[in-house]
Amino acid sequence: MIEIVVADDGRPRCSWGASTPDYLAYHDTEWGFGVVDDHRLFEKLCLEGFQSGLSWLTILRKREYFREAFADFDPNVVAEFGEPDVERLLADAGIVRHQGKIRSTINNAARAVEMIGELGSLAAYFWPHCAIDQAPPVEVVSITDASTAIAKDLKKRGWSFVGPTTVYAFMQAMGLVNDHLADCWVRDDAERSRRAARAAVLG
Repeated sequence: MIEIVVADDGRPRCSWGASTPDYLAYHDTEWGFGVVDDHRLFEKLCLEGFQSGLSWLTILRKREYFREAFADFDPNVVAEFGEPDVERLLADAGIVRHQGKIRSTINNAARAVEMIGELGSLAAYFWPHCAIDQAPPVEVVSITDASTAIAKDLKKRGWSFVGPTTVYAFMQAMGLVNDHLADCWVRDDAERSRRAARAAVLG
């Protein structure tokens, strides 16, 4: 169960956000804040796929290595990766060397390029699913009807490693929902950010 804890700086936070210095910075400045940049949206969806079966802390600590290995998650570049790149990535100790997830990222880059060609941006696909006027959560769930619907549609479009739990974690992190608890000091800042992001995409 996630609850509010007061960290050493005297600020109340979602308990997971005060558990390590890495999480504290991520919780306070990123998680739940609105993101419209396609590279960051693609990156997060891919990294959530890599996280499957592992802790997010493991991935977070390797994130800069992932960015270097995957061309800063530029879908246009990653979509052109071939077998030499797969071999290079499998030999890269800085990332998670899982062949299925590596190949999935390359596949998903091609699907992202297709989506951008169709809709203009990844943001244009994801942000209409943003939950507005959402009450603070009493408990944080791992799957919702919206994440299930998005996962189903992404799979229909040819994406992989995008199950409902992975998609919901992506939605939480990118600000499509605000799962900071009511008394968390970050909640209001995250809410302003996500509303601004939604307005920037949808008007």
